[in-house]
Amino acid sequence: MLIKVKVYPNSKKEEIIKKSDDSFEIKVRAEAKRGEANKEVVEILSSYFNISDSRIRLIKGFKERSKIFEINL
Repeated sequence: MLIKVKVYPNSKKEEIIKKSDDSFEIKVRAEAKRGEANKEVVEILSSYFNISDSRIRLIKGFKERSKIFEINL
């Protein structure tokens, strides 16, 4: 399953907002440096879908706010 995620780094609180079945907005506290925000997004998605981190893979948007993740349920 592929999902689209718009990431907001340097937020005051962590939050996940479901826009549609395959679209999310995620606010993270981490800065967008050295992939820290991407790691935090993976952790948030793994707890949201209740799966391990290894089943989530970033496919597109490594250095952009709009990202595409592959979720293996």
